[in-house]
Amino acid sequence: MDVLIHLFVGLHIIGIAALLGGFLTQMKAMGQGTARFVPAMLHGALTMLVTGVVLVGLNEAQDHHVNTVKIGVKLALLVVILGLVYVKRDDEKVDKSMFGVVGLLTMANIFIAVLWT
Repeated sequence: MDVLIHLFVGLHIIGIAALLGGFLTQMKAMGQGTARFVPAMLHGALTMLVTGVVLVGLNEAQDHHVNTVKIGVKLALLVVILGLVYVKRDDEKVDKSMFGVVGLLTMANIFIAVLWT
């Protein structure tokens, strides 16, 4: 079971890398006002959602302690990110502030995962 958990942690990290990487590749365009949500951002966020749910389930199945408040906060941030990216995914350009919010929420999600013990 530990191998399965580690596999899904790796996939979860790949999801956050795709989301953050998509954001970082558009930073220059954001400065010019032409940034857009690339498909990698949507796919990364969806990967994070699915693997996160699986990880909670696997940890619960092994009777590991799961901090439900932390998971709830991370899920809420991810739902907002997914909502923004999904709704605006076909737009040629996205407002700087909305694009910045997605990047900020993504980084907040990372820091919550790492620092909240």
